[in-house]
Amino acid sequence: MNFEHLNLIEPILHALKNEGYTQPTPIQAQAIPVLLQRRDLLGCAQTGTGKTAAFAVPILQLLHTEELDKKGPAGIKALILTPTRELAIQIDESIASYGKFLRIRHAVIFGGVSQKPQTDALRAGIDILVATPGRLLDLMDQGFVKLEHLNTFVLDEADRMLDMGFIHDVRKIISRIPKKRQTLLFSATMPDEIAKLAHSILHEPVRVEVTPVSSTAHTIQQELYFVEKAEKRKLLLHLLETENIPTALVFTRTKHGADRVAKDLNKAGVSAEAIHGNKSQNARQRALSNFKAQTTRVLVATDIAARGIDIDDLSYVINFELPNVPETYVHRIGRTGRAGAKGSSISFCETEERPYLKDIEKLIGKKVPVKVLPAHFATPPAHHATHSAPVAKHHETRAHQSRPKTDSVSKPAKKSWWSRRSSSQRAGR
Repeated sequence: MNFEHLNLIEPILHALKNEGYTQPTPIQAQAIPVLLQRRDLLGCAQTGTGKTAAFAVPILQLLHTEELDKKGPAGIKALILTPTRELAIQIDESIASYGKFLRIRHAVIFGGVSQKPQTDALRAGIDILVATPGRLLDLMDQGFVKLEHLNTFVLDEADRMLDMGFIHDVRKIISRIPKKRQTLLFSATMPDEIAKLAHSILHEPVRVEVTPVSSTAHTIQQELYFVEKAEKRKLLLHLLETENIPTALVFTRTKHGADRVAKDLNKAGVSAEAIHGNKSQNARQRALSNFKAQTTRVLVATDIAARGIDIDDLSYVINFELPNVPETYVHRIGRTGRAGAKGSSISFCETEERPYLKDIEKLIGKKVPVKVLPAHFATPPAHHATHSAPVAKHHETRAHQSRPKTDSVSKPAKKSWWSRRSSSQRAGR
């Protein structure tokens, strides 16, 4: 299938071709026809699946059609709510790219910067607004943002909104927009509170679910160290001092863990910054800019905070802690070795993480090569035997449940589906 089969108008097809896109990703192929029919949509998809184009393209086409037909009053017609400034900017840039041959006006607003350029854009009149919750509420309260003519609402990365503490603001915004509208909700995971929110704001939604990736690029060299938990930080510093690692993206499972690793590295003379949901937008943006400029050598991140961040020429990803959802491992190391470039992944595995390793190897269909610890490190007991042992049944079950089997567009979603998914995803968070 290519984009011509999705009944897209020529200006959008031309723009997509200019961007080098010829074939839609699974979520685009499933979502675009549904959204062009103005159906509500519930999307379970992670970053990297092409979901921005999946909602931006049909929004642009519908607005263009309305403009030609001169339907409806002037004003903001589509609101896209996203948790971070970085993601808001990326979405706005995508809208500019896909809509470059259309007369659709759009703007992006977010906190941490002067509001005047943003209010100037709003005064000039726009059709699509991309916003973060805090700045949107501020400008609504000041009277700069009026949403009475809104007919499309997109809530992107809903689980990350919850993680960053924005869910109260999101509910407040939803209470102030027209009830008669098309609503799209995207979330990579489905915690209880997001499941309840989806049930309350979506009307007979079509469910779009994209199977997470299960294979790793052949250009990525994967390595694994069995190491005691207490020696992980010493091993990380040893590798940074002895290996040719210009920069590295280091993953931890928790925000506290990210802060602790960054603090220890800085104490040892290695420039490092942490990025996670408790950091302000300014702090996250600054840390990312410093890392891209190689002013900071190591960026320590949690999975949710790193979602949506694109870093070119990243040669090393280090799993300081293995993820307890195996697909997350694939997404983590997939940030290196992009576009055919070579990349390296180094993982640390302590005793309690060995079941996670089994799930990862089951998913990717191969063993991760084990490296021998330097002589001055304590070797965990019987690690080779554990590495070749079969997967424990209860871990196999959890890993199986945390992955949807197939891409699907199905009948309107039921709450029970999300409840089932929610329990398995909570086990993996």
